[in-house]
Amino acid sequence: MRRRRPVPPSPLPQRRGIDPVRLRLPDDGPWETVRDHLVGRLPAVAPELIDAMLREGGVWGADGPLAPDAPYRPGTYVWFHREPPREVPVPYALEVLYRDDTLVVADKPHFLATTPRGRHVTETALARLRRDLGLPALSPAHRLDRLTAGVVMFTVRPEHRAAYQNLFQDRRVRKEYEAVAPHDPRLELPRTVRSRIVKERGVIAAREVPGEPDSVSRVELLEHRGGLGRYRLVPVTGRTHQLRLHMSSLGVPILGDPVYPEVTDPAPDDFGRPLQLLARTLEFTDPLTGRARVFTSRRTLEAWTSYPAWAAGGGTDGTGIARPVG
Repeated sequence: MRRRRPVPPSPLPQRRGIDPVRLRLPDDGPWETVRDHLVGRLPAVAPELIDAMLREGGVWGADGPLAPDAPYRPGTYVWFHREPPREVPVPYALEVLYRDDTLVVADKPHFLATTPRGRHVTETALARLRRDLGLPALSPAHRLDRLTAGVVMFTVRPEHRAAYQNLFQDRRVRKEYEAVAPHDPRLELPRTVRSRIVKERGVIAAREVPGEPDSVSRVELLEHRGGLGRYRLVPVTGRTHQLRLHMSSLGVPILGDPVYPEVTDPAPDDFGRPLQLLARTLEFTDPLTGRARVFTSRRTLEAWTSYPAWAAGGGTDGTGIARPVG
């Protein structure tokens, strides 16, 4: 069996905090040039655009930019930057709570994705932090939903990434969330919610189905007033949309949720009435030092502190700073 050669480092730097695309050329194929392969492999990209990238030195091999007629070499790698989609800037600040040579812990605002995905590429926490802190090797230790605000953690060095990612995979991190949702005096709390959740690819909403539970959430009511409740949510497991789905199934969906109990489709530039869910705390034993670590968000949930402002859609970013208008 032929052993693959090691992947060489990228010859292209990041652009706006985003890594270049890396493609490995297959060992077998009918292509005579790199250009022929890219045209066949990237059907969504116009051949004229590929030709322009090659003419302008935008496609690189390990030793430098490739000529428009560069021959196809099986098993080698090419790199290039793909133009990101046009994005509406998220008008909220990303605050750094903690930074050292190993970790960066940020207080993410609502609407900002953690990592590039789909139509959210440069407007992500990862891209912003790489640019602002000058840390091109920064990578996420876990992910937080785009609509959820709060504490999210990144590793500075690639050699430390697995140790911290494994904390989350092995459920050795205690997470605590806060939410604002309707108050139902008939709902007995605190309680532990258990259900089986299915999330199908391409379907925005997860759903609960019969079967052995694979999701567990602790739900507590901290206080209530005026028909609203402020809740503490402690997920034992980490299924997609778990807390949002469990709150909805209890009959108290989280305020501002565009998916549960009904799917809506807000405009990309609609930053009013954010989902009232906050990742308040991460707590764990550091796998490198053995020290106890606790990181806590400084944000508040606006529907609790100023419901009229949240309902009007003007609001703040959860730190008391007004969102820019216009």
